[in-house]
Formats: sequence, structure tokens, C-alpha cells
Amino acid sequence: MVTPRQLYAEFRVMPSLQLHQLRVAAVGKLVSENFKKPIRTRDVVLACLFHDMGNIIKSELSYFPEFLEPQGLVYWQGVKDEYVKKYGADHHTANSAIARDMGLPENVCTLIDGLGFSKLEEVLKDPSVERKVCEYADLRVGPYGVLPLIERLLEGRRRYLETNKIRPHYGSEESFRRLSESAKKLEEQVLSNTSLAWNDISDAAIQNSIEELQNYSVA
Repeated sequence: MVTPRQLYAEFRVMPSLQLHQLRVAAVGKLVSENFKKPIRTRDVVLACLFHDMGNIIKSELSYFPEFLEPQGLVYWQGVKDEYVKKYGADHHTANSAIARDMGLPENVCTLIDGLGFSKLEEVLKDPSVERKVCEYADLRVGPYGVLPLIERLLEGRRRYLETNKIRPHYGSEESFRRLSESAKKLEEQVLSNTSLAWNDISDAAIQNSIEELQNYSVA
């Protein structure tokens, strides 16, 4: 049996990024298990567990110095350089390539391909409930844990602006406002099909799942 714990080690994923993916997967699992329509929970969990495997490529490593311990900046910069050399400078492309390198099912890879804040308007129109749940789960998890949706959006924008990584959807007030409205609509779409309220999704609610998901059967 292959587990996330093993794959994270093999691909030298930063502990903070491991935990982020585990939290997102735990939120996706919680939402899926309370969904009123048929949903492929396993696909959601797998996509969430590995959706950001190449995100070290876009990371400003010095922004969260506590996330570098115990190996330190030099070690993680070396890992980042290796990722860029192998997968290129675009983290979305890297995430998709790594998913396929790991041999994940193609429908799970397709979910990973379709995730991203800039793709929110597309996600809203997509009939795939799995894609909606994956995107929503990612939208609810910040660097230190689960957040209310608006807090998560504002945290993300502030972080990108402070590190000078200004992407159009964060740098422009209008595009950020439009995509934030799409995020709110996505939350309504998702939660209206569950027995959950937004505040049922919390760090406390997912804590037990995080431990379990480290040993989730990937293959």
C-alpha cells in the first residue's frame, strides 16, 4: 500500500505544504461525506491530497521562516531549484505533471488540472460536483488552518501583494472582487447540497481525519 506520507517524503514536500494538503483533503472528505447528491469521495480526497505538490515553485520561502525548520532555507531553496529544473517555472503545470508521475487515476489528475482561484468562474459553471468540492475545500484552508471564506480570500491577496507576486486576480481590485463573488457563490452551491453550515467546517472538525489521511491508501 502506498500512502500520502510515503509520497510526500519521496517528492520532498515541505511539512507545511504536506499539512495544507492534508487539511484540504480533510475538508473535502467532510463535505463529501455530508453531500446529498452522489459524489466520488475517493476522487475528491485524492485530488485534494496531491493538488499542490509542486507549489514550492511559487513559494517565497523566506515569508514563513518557521516553515523552513528544521532543514533551513538553503535546503529548501535547493529543493525548489530542482523542482524548477524538472518541471519548469509554472506551479500549475508542475502540479499536473507530478500527479501523472505518481500514477494517479486520470479523473483525479483532471480534477487537479481544474483547480485554481483564477478558474473560479469556470468551476461555478462546471457540472462536476467533485471539482466544486475540491475547489471549495482549497478555498477554506489558509497557511495555519481552516478559515472562514472571506478571511481566506483576504489572507491570500495580502500575502501575494506583500511578496510582490501580483497576479491579475489578486493585483486588480475589480478582478479580485469578481472572483471573490464567485467564491461566495461556490460556497452557496456546495453547502446547499450538504447538511453543513460554513462554521461546521473547522480545524476541530477535521483534526481526526488529518491523522487518518496520512496513511490513506493511494495505491
